[in-house]
Amino acid sequence: MPTSRIPLLRMVSIALLMTAGCVYAAGPTARVRVSFDRQGETHVQAEGLADVGTQRALTANDPARIASISKLVTTLGVLRLIEAGKLSLDADAGTVLGMPLRNPAFPDTPITLRMLLSHTSSLTDSAGYWNVPLGQDIRSITGKPEAWDSQHAPGTYFRYTNLNFPLVAQMMEAASGERFDRLLRRLVLFPLKLDACYNWSGCSDAAISRAVVLYDDAGKPQKDDLHGKRPNCMVIAAADGSCDLSRWAPGKNGTLFSPQGGLRISARDLARIGRMLLNDGTLDGVRILQPTSVALLATPVWQYDGHNGVIGEEDEPNRGGFFCAYGLAVQHLAHGDGKACRDDLFGDGRPRMGHSGNAYGLLSGIWIDRAAGTGVAYFATGVANDSSGAHSSFSQVEEQGAAGW
Repeated sequence: MPTSRIPLLRMVSIALLMTAGCVYAAGPTARVRVSFDRQGETHVQAEGLADVGTQRALTANDPARIASISKLVTTLGVLRLIEAGKLSLDADAGTVLGMPLRNPAFPDTPITLRMLLSHTSSLTDSAGYWNVPLGQDIRSITGKPEAWDSQHAPGTYFRYTNLNFPLVAQMMEAASGERFDRLLRRLVLFPLKLDACYNWSGCSDAAISRAVVLYDDAGKPQKDDLHGKRPNCMVIAAADGSCDLSRWAPGKNGTLFSPQGGLRISARDLARIGRMLLNDGTLDGVRILQPTSVALLATPVWQYDGHNGVIGEEDEPNRGGFFCAYGLAVQHLAHGDGKACRDDLFGDGRPRMGHSGNAYGLLSGIWIDRAAGTGVAYFATGVANDSSGAHSSFSQVEEQGAAGW
């Protein structure tokens, strides 16, 4: 056990240049890192500004839109529904959704929840994945030919696709009868005692007052410049501009609360999730997942063999290949060949599991080393999404988040 568990908070100033109403940052606008083990936090670093406009300093308790780490947290809810017998990994997803879900090029091949979670469903993001207004149906996207990979059958090819997760959310709603944001609070966020939420639905006023503004690498605000106020509409408004959530119907539009990227959570609360996984599904004496479910998360579904998947992010031309092994919404590190696929974020060859995130100038990660019983959670804002790392296809900022700065 570490000799000290007193978090270290180091605040440093960021050089800022005000030009034409924008803030240009030399390096990240803000970044935070929490390392932990099975018992608790072992080290905390935070620096920069959560809100440049008010000069509010970032702390480890401030929630940010954490991007694709949201997929992992969504999947914790999926596993709880599987444990309860309400979902199955290998049943036909269309049966649960109450609508056909088939790749038109492979109409006889069922698409399963396991395929959606592991990005082997043959769906793509070419037709969109988030832009379905309140009151409309996700078939406005899945019904388009460009939503499908016509060259690879479901279950045979990895393609990182955000659209998988609105469909996962719809399956969760159809199986439970509950709205996704409320379901995740009940199954995951509240039992873990997290003041976290999807699209700000259910977060406390105190959390909203600490919202981290997301800036791009030019210093322009991109998301969550809330000025301490709860958003008037937490979903894409209906076609007529209204935002009446009583129009929600289960299993029709899983995009509403952004299950693929809309989780707002602090680095400190991310660390609690990591500790739960290190402890085989329990935290502070409360069981969230069965050990068998954690074992499922720890098992890759797909591993790159040189031609069985797309190893980079297709919508990020400056981003290299680091998808070398992937499970149920879990990235597995240090499985690459070090050449085409470079996923050794920590540079030490040790296997780790977790997930990265990037959107709107934020880069994030949560990673655990199950053998060592340690982990780290971090995010940075105001940074470029690139592959500038020294020993991986992640960015230099992410390598610093993994190792400390």
